[in-house]
Amino acid sequence: MEPVAQQATNKAPADWFTGDVWFDQLYAGREPSRMNANLVRFSPGARTHWHIHAMGQTLHIVSGIALIGTRDGTVLEAHPGETVSCPPGEEHWHGAAPDRFMEHIALWEVKRDGGEEVIWNEPVTDEQYSRPRSR
Repeated sequence: MEPVAQQATNKAPADWFTGDVWFDQLYAGREPSRMNANLVRFSPGARTHWHIHAMGQTLHIVSGIALIGTRDGTVLEAHPGETVSCPPGEEHWHGAAPDRFMEHIALWEVKRDGGEEVIWNEPVTDEQYSRPRSR
């Protein structure tokens, strides 16, 4: 057993996010582990761009209201304590509701072959972000 060194909080890059987003790297796996974990904090209305995780992604909501959208137009609303799984290859986005901050723990695996683990695409439009929510 060994403690994991705490990394400094980082501002998320504007070419992958809309609005103000910060993250703390909780864990970056070392072989044989492929697991990564970040605590991500979204300001109201902030969100990721459309993206795909080659190995999938799991989001555990810590605080606020999370919105998670897919290309078929679904926007799922998730609350603290809830966990949402995005399967490998599913194009999606996630972020905060427009009226409150949101924090989630993002979990994903890197590919062992060194291939691209996340493919980032265009920003989510206000129309896509504002679609009706499901629970």
